Amino acid sequence: MVEAVLNGARSPEITGVESRLLTAATAQPEDLLQADGLIVATPENFGYMSGALKDFFDRSFYEVEGKLLPLPYAIVINAGNDGSGAQRSIERIANGYPLIQVQPTLIAHGFPDQPTLDRCAELGATLAAGLELNMY
Repeated sequence: MVEAVLNGARSPEITGVESRLLTAATAQPEDLLQADGLIVATPENFGYMSGALKDFFDRSFYEVEGKLLPLPYAIVINAGNDGSGAQRSIERIANGYPLIQVQPTLIAHGFPDQPTLDRCAELGATLAAGLELNMY
């Protein structure tokens, strides 16, 4: 799913946006400060975001507090349950950064089929195109 999002963001029609893929374990606060937009992707573990994503939020919040301009973002979740717990927890934390959700959360269940991957690519392309057009 993440690769589909990235492929969408790197669509050949979008030339003014550089897209990078970072894992939650390797992403640093500086990456947020340099970003113009963000797509957060996580599995749903026990009705919550992944531990690695929560760790990233914990490591980066105070480092970027007061320095980060409102950053447009979207959420992608692969859910074992309904995904709502992971979504709520991410949205609650994102409000403090501040991150501004500009796309509806994409929640998939189980191994992604082609329509799900197409929706992921569309989400990536839409966010990247919006950044290119200075919509956010």
